[in-house]
Amino acid sequence: MMAYGPIVPILRMFDIGRTIAFYTDYLGGTIDWEHRFEPDLPLYMQVSLGACRIHLSEHYGDCSPGAAIRIEVADIAALHAGLTAKAAAFSRPGLARMPWGDDEVTVLDPAGNRLVFYEVRPADA
Repeated sequence: MMAYGPIVPILRMFDIGRTIAFYTDYLGGTIDWEHRFEPDLPLYMQVSLGACRIHLSEHYGDCSPGAAIRIEVADIAALHAGLTAKAAAFSRPGLARMPWGDDEVTVLDPAGNRLVFYEVRPADA
């Protein structure tokens, strides 16, 4: 049987400064690397949020803005509390229990991509 690795989504970005600030300052991620074919060409980079890796691209045609991804976390209440404490003018995420039982926090990045952080709840919780 084929052994598959983790998924690394590619999300579109437009404003590099706001995107880097969102993923590093707001979400607490790190920029792992950046690539441009030439100095004045579009940026392609990788950001890590713990073990989660996301590629961000300025390249037209790589992906469409407004995508949605789901990222599992171990402590959704702590994530929610940390984001709420930042009191960011652009985001006031809620914490919601979904009908299927998961708890979720949803945020939009500067390109309108939806990041849904979730914690799987036990069936008896």
